Amino acid sequence: MEGVIDAATRDLLTRSPGIDWTVTEFVRVVDTRLPPRVFLRHCPELADGRPLTPGGAPVHLQLLGSDPAALAANARQALALGTTSLDLNFGCPAKLVNRHDGGASMLRDPERLRAAVTAVHDAVGDTIPVTAKVRLGFADRRRALECAHAAEDGGAQQLVVHARTRNEGYRPPAHWEWIGRMRQRLSIPVVANGDIWTLEDYWKARTLSGCRDVMLGRSALADPDLAARIRHWQRTGERLPTTPWSRKADTLLAYAALQRSILSARVVVARLKQWMNHMRAHDAEAATCFQALRRVTELEDFLAGLRDSRDTTRLASTA
Repeated sequence: MEGVIDAATRDLLTRSPGIDWTVTEFVRVVDTRLPPRVFLRHCPELADGRPLTPGGAPVHLQLLGSDPAALAANARQALALGTTSLDLNFGCPAKLVNRHDGGASMLRDPERLRAAVTAVHDAVGDTIPVTAKVRLGFADRRRALECAHAAEDGGAQQLVVHARTRNEGYRPPAHWEWIGRMRQRLSIPVVANGDIWTLEDYWKARTLSGCRDVMLGRSALADPDLAARIRHWQRTGERLPTTPWSRKADTLLAYAALQRSILSARVVVARLKQWMNHMRAHDAEAATCFQALRRVTELEDFLAGLRDSRDTTRLASTA
């Protein structure tokens, strides 16, 4: 999710009811305390005095690292800047991150994971909650429960579990039943994550894991209305129709409007392509539009192509 889930995306995705809270892109912690500008770059919502999206969804600041002392120092820095929740990333499967002793690499040694969570919890005390995200393990699932207990024992107040190991990456299937085994052995809330693309996926994940709450990542980009449709289904039992491509295109155009004043045109185009790449795997019209625009580099030309695709879809739906 790096490079996509920024403040503008959080704003757009939380304008409709459905998302209870959001998480920033990770702040990479190595061996020093980072200056305030780094935290504000990842979480500009802190500048408003309380980290909330314009729609009112809390924003949790995410740290990624392995050194307990450095994590503690940066936790105190984040607290001083006004963060209201700290999330620790032990789930990132990226090769570069894992090669530098971050993310899911910590799942190979539960005691190191415990030490990292403990250091952050001790640094902020009970002032703000500390949460964590894990996978089912690094190469296999043999230590999944041990890692979950390590996070809980270290002081994590909630655990998000991505239902695959690091080596499984994002390859289906997600093993939601394993999250259920972990949830039954923990006393803290557990949130299911991984391959929840549709209402049916949500129901399967909820049934197999026993978790009412789920975290959406790539699927929130693929369908910006998925959280709202899940929430509506929870409350009423009614299944709203799948989000049309025209609505998704409107979201992309709104994202460009928010970003073009602070990012270069070429960066905005790159971000739009990254977002559309998540959409196209689950939407034939998004895939067609992506294919037509994949070599376009000028922002105005890209936006014109998006509008044409959106308007063509709308005309077809009313014909």
